[in-house]
Amino acid sequence: MSKTYISTNLRRLVEERAGDRCEYCLIPAGITFFPHEVDHVIAEKHEGKTIAENLALTCWRCNRHKGTDLGSFNPQTGNFCFLFNPRTQKWEEHFKQENLEMIGLTPEGRTTIRLLQLNSEARLAERQRLQTLR
Repeated sequence: MSKTYISTNLRRLVEERAGDRCEYCLIPAGITFFPHEVDHVIAEKHEGKTIAENLALTCWRCNRHKGTDLGSFNPQTGNFCFLFNPRTQKWEEHFKQENLEMIGLTPEGRTTIRLLQLNSEARLAERQRLQTLR
């Protein structure tokens, strides 16, 4: 399935709304090797529309891990849980960062951390490098 074209103006709106940070892991766009991407929060294959209310700015790592998934299994309970939705939920209500590690505060936060591998060795190293740049 081919993706719908995202206009320059719509991409700019998504980037500005996100503050040029990935809306899942919060890594700034200016320090990553690959450019950030515009993700359909609800994928087109699930009837998600190409409109501002369904688009999020993501780093390439988060976008590859998320793919077209809407949810996964909560690592604490094993029950299915929807992923964090940056359009309808507030990041700080679902996540916090302690040192380099992301902590899930809710089932959605924990499920998103696991599926997007936000605490993998590569992600921890990425956050370590980010701290040295500050």
